[in-house]
Amino acid sequence: GFGNGPLLVSRNKIDTGSPANARIAIPGKYTTANMLFSIAWPEAANKTEYLFSEIENVVLSGEADAGLIIHESRFTYQKKGLRKLADLGEFWEGMTGLPVPLGMIVINRRIPEETALAVSRIIQRSVEFAFEDPATSRDFVSENAREMEGEVMRKHIELYVNKFTINLGHEGRKAIAELYRIASDKGIIPAMPERLFAGI
Repeated sequence: GFGNGPLLVSRNKIDTGSPANARIAIPGKYTTANMLFSIAWPEAANKTEYLFSEIENVVLSGEADAGLIIHESRFTYQKKGLRKLADLGEFWEGMTGLPVPLGMIVINRRIPEETALAVSRIIQRSVEFAFEDPATSRDFVSENAREMEGEVMRKHIELYVNKFTINLGHEGRKAIAELYRIASDKGIIPAMPERLFAGI
């Protein structure tokens, strides 16, 4: 989507022009966050993987100089005393004009195409129903997000569940393919597979 990219945060100001020597906490090697960071700062090699929900505390403790935060952390980092160094969503949008390809719904390539498309339609109808009647899913979401404050949960859903969740469309597919292409060209990930999307 737009306006919901990963953020690079720290306790203290570091030189974002050249963070090569900074210790960076990342939420996983093959995450959008790390791919975008690696495209923006290819020279920054001192990276350590952490569970995404631990990154704020890792930076606060001084174990890392800066961290890439995703999900609900973008709504809580300031309250914890962290500052934003860079918005990698803005970086991506400025470079490509495309939405940031974040979490996706995927299916094993061994599943027959007809079955994959049927599953896709069921998920699409489920998300559409949740959009039309958000109160119906509120209790379920709250039960599975016990540690998240109600307001943070609401903002999280509003920001990350959007039209691309229902249907990637041409723009969403183009964004994913472009991220794959750039990351592959720069050696961040293996070569892009021939087919990324079911039914296409």
